[in-house]
Amino acid sequence: MTLIRRISYSLAAVLPLAMALDPEASELTEAEQKGLDIALEAREKKVGFENFTASQVMVLRNKQGRESRRALRVKVMEIDADGDRSLFVFDEPRDVQGTAFLIHGHKDKADDQWLYLPALKRVKRISSANRSGSFMGSEFAYEDMSPPEVERFSYRYLRDEPCGELTCTVVERFPVDGKSGYSRQVVWQDTDELRLWKVEYFDRKNAHLKTLTIDGYERYLDRYWQASNMNMVNHLTGKSTVLTWTDYQFQTDLVAMEFTQTGLRRVR
Repeated sequence: MTLIRRISYSLAAVLPLAMALDPEASELTEAEQKGLDIALEAREKKVGFENFTASQVMVLRNKQGRESRRALRVKVMEIDADGDRSLFVFDEPRDVQGTAFLIHGHKDKADDQWLYLPALKRVKRISSANRSGSFMGSEFAYEDMSPPEVERFSYRYLRDEPCGELTCTVVERFPVDGKSGYSRQVVWQDTDELRLWKVEYFDRKNAHLKTLTIDGYERYLDRYWQASNMNMVNHLTGKSTVLTWTDYQFQTDLVAMEFTQTGLRRVR
């Protein structure tokens, strides 16, 4: 990212974040600015993919280790000057077949989210107040399914430290939305490519609620790193959910109509 672009991104993001935390704030500390710059640089590495499709297997494990499995398709469309559009369609098992989840991501306000329930033949809007709830019985909350847009957090750089064979930068981020189920998140990204390797989630009482670990990265189009495994562990319940991603296809023939409430009803 060029210096000019970094400054423009910083000004666009810093002011609303700082004002949300403190109406009298006008400057960020060095650690806050560094944390924000890392988030902006990580975003810059991800833009320009246009769209992709993928397959996903979701494995839910209870405290005793008993498993249930779900298979779904994922479609993502990049939107200029706003958050991405994401569509998740369940194919297996039969009791959730045809269920579809649509996200309209936004940079400067809460995402719009809808769930299509085929048994009822209706689209249900997920309210902001309910986004800390479990997504389809998994350890991922509805808000975890949305891309973490830079403008919806404030940041604080903590340190660099070894993470396996890599060096990771560790940044704390704080949701600006008062309806978030989290008070803060701690994020590990490698310093070379700023790939996400781990996130620790803290609940509204600042207890360590969950940990997400990510691995199996592959690079597509000679630029975009995508992971094949995501493991979310709930430390309070002992439950976990593993997402396995396969069959990534970039720059496909997706159309905007697929990412609408009308499109949700036509999902097959």
